[in-house]
Amino acid sequence: MSIISDDNDFLRQVKKNPNTKPEKIEFDKNFENSIRPKTFETYIGQTSLKETLKISIAAAKKREQPLDHLLFYGPPGLGKTTLAGVIAEQMGVDIKITSAPSLERPRDIIGILMSLKGGEILFIDEIHRLNKVAEEILYPAMEDFVLDMTTGKSQTVKTMRIPLPKFTLIGATTKAGELSGPLRDRFGIMHRLEFYTQEELSEVIQRTAGILNIDIDKDGAYAIAKRSRGTPRIANRLVKRVSDFALVKHDGKITRKVADESLDILKIDELGLDTTDRMLLKLIIEKYDGGPVGIETIAAAIGEDARTIEDVCEPFLLQAGFLQRTPRGRKVSPEAYRHLGYKCAAAQRSLF
Repeated sequence: MSIISDDNDFLRQVKKNPNTKPEKIEFDKNFENSIRPKTFETYIGQTSLKETLKISIAAAKKREQPLDHLLFYGPPGLGKTTLAGVIAEQMGVDIKITSAPSLERPRDIIGILMSLKGGEILFIDEIHRLNKVAEEILYPAMEDFVLDMTTGKSQTVKTMRIPLPKFTLIGATTKAGELSGPLRDRFGIMHRLEFYTQEELSEVIQRTAGILNIDIDKDGAYAIAKRSRGTPRIANRLVKRVSDFALVKHDGKITRKVADESLDILKIDELGLDTTDRMLLKLIIEKYDGGPVGIETIAAAIGEDARTIEDVCEPFLLQAGFLQRTPRGRKVSPEAYRHLGYKCAAAQRSLF
């Protein structure tokens, strides 16, 4: 099984941060690829989903047919791309990885579809961001394994149906509600990925530390897991950062004390909230009396992109019960007041 990826990672991150350097992007990709599980046995968490997928894969193999199209949805960093790679490995086929924002022109999606071989997997990340033309090209490709193409102009327009080999499309999205009904209905299997428990994250951290030859004990792993927001991607990155502190300021081993000290310096609190999270919650409490307040207003006030807040900050804050969505905007919960040290729902100006 081989993985073929497009080159949109650098362009996508440059849009977020114009100062991004190519060598940093390449390092991040290499780091993530080096620790990605390749089998269901090494893929930690999402237990019920794994059991369901094992049955679907076994059935597809017995029928000697490609797997049904799959849609994975849930917050970012929970392993949707990794799971697609595991499925390809188990099916014994290649996987081509791309993202919806990179499929700007019809020829982009047509080129990928025509390059597929029988049984291969096409993984499209952020599939809710597909443009209308690309989405309509996918409809017959997913349903009938054909490409409907037109040639000529005006009176000479002709429609051609080009057969495609049977393939499996795996879509991943953080916003399943933004998918159109026709596209969503063409997926035979749909699953939501859930946040990880601290015990599961502790296993992920110990596995990653073993691969990277990082010395860590169980208490150290659990201390990092507590501050990883239920997300394996964040846990893996924190392992690297804490390892740096352990190597420079201590004897190289990550213990609970070393982990707590390191993460305090990184300003990640005991529940995983970082500087941006606390700034967002304090803004709503102190400037808007706890809300409700619109997302665009919040984004402008703290200097963050609204999409970043929705995709990165909000999923965990909502899951943790710190933030509430209402028809009029975002509100801060009583639990957030207590966590940030506010004594009542009234704004405490001294803390801002």
